[in-house]
Amino acid sequence: MAIAVKEAGSFEGQRVDEAVLTSNTGVNVTIMNWGVTVRDWQVPVQGESRSVLLGFDSFDPYPDSPYFGALVGRVANRIRGARFTLDGQTYDLTPNEGPNQLHGGPGGLSSRIWDMAPDTTANAVRFTHTSPDGAMGYPGTVDFEVTYTLKGNRLLLDMRGIPDRPTPISLVQHHYFNLGATDTVLDHTVHMPYCVARTDCDDDLLMNGKVLPTVDTQYDFTSPRTLRAPDGTPVDYDLNMVLATRWDASQPVVIASGEDSALTLKLWTDQPGIQFYNSVTTNVEAPGHGGRRYGRYAGLCFEDQMFPDAVNQPHFPAIICTPDAPYAHHCEIEIA
Repeated sequence: MAIAVKEAGSFEGQRVDEAVLTSNTGVNVTIMNWGVTVRDWQVPVQGESRSVLLGFDSFDPYPDSPYFGALVGRVANRIRGARFTLDGQTYDLTPNEGPNQLHGGPGGLSSRIWDMAPDTTANAVRFTHTSPDGAMGYPGTVDFEVTYTLKGNRLLLDMRGIPDRPTPISLVQHHYFNLGATDTVLDHTVHMPYCVARTDCDDDLLMNGKVLPTVDTQYDFTSPRTLRAPDGTPVDYDLNMVLATRWDASQPVVIASGEDSALTLKLWTDQPGIQFYNSVTTNVEAPGHGGRRYGRYAGLCFEDQMFPDAVNQPHFPAIICTPDAPYAHHCEIEIA
């Protein structure tokens, strides 16, 4: 099946293109080469097509959006003080959230234009980008390669990063999902059967190094539940859920359904954490898909990842990659 490629807009004087993957089940996934951003994801529902992602019909609002659909890095999430030490040398990063760095900094991977190569035979798109030594303060040059493949209702994400020297790498695909037909996700049902703990953080969402159990707390999703308290009030979520040390890799680590139960999302990953966020602070003025207004609780993020601020938390799983041990990350998301 042919992969349609067209111009989507321009960014800092450079052309932005997008490719549309279409499967034999009628799913359409549109991906831009700006930040490897998944702009739209359409899934058949009862004879119609439903967009399951927060996003826009044109490129222009994306640079001001909260990372809608983008691939973020070099290091996703927050780094306290925008600083870390590696092999005795301290590196000062470019901050973009007060004194801290979020999602790789203001010029991170999510705002770069990548080279894009459609692969019609595999029904895939391959993106490549070389991040130079010193980009956003990070040491080393890194050759990134990301391939997204659509098979039926399942999108396969393969991410690679090969550095020329030791450097931290941790990528996240920042999808905001709404599987239902209403403007909030509070009545979605979420099940994370292998998430038995969470990394604790302070009021600024910065890691304090603690790993706490979630059993019998508002963070316990080992059984399916909505995003409301027993009295019906909304519950805010923006935290890193920790997967059990061992889990069955053949089974999804996230299962979520919209309030009308028409669609169910399943996510498989080889990463140890899931950043779980229900758009607590989302407030976007630009109209989204279908003219929707994206406010508080408009979407759900399930960002499979290494732990936040791992460069400053030596007991967290390490994110330092080398030429001999490059970055590798595989994720699969099925919506049907």
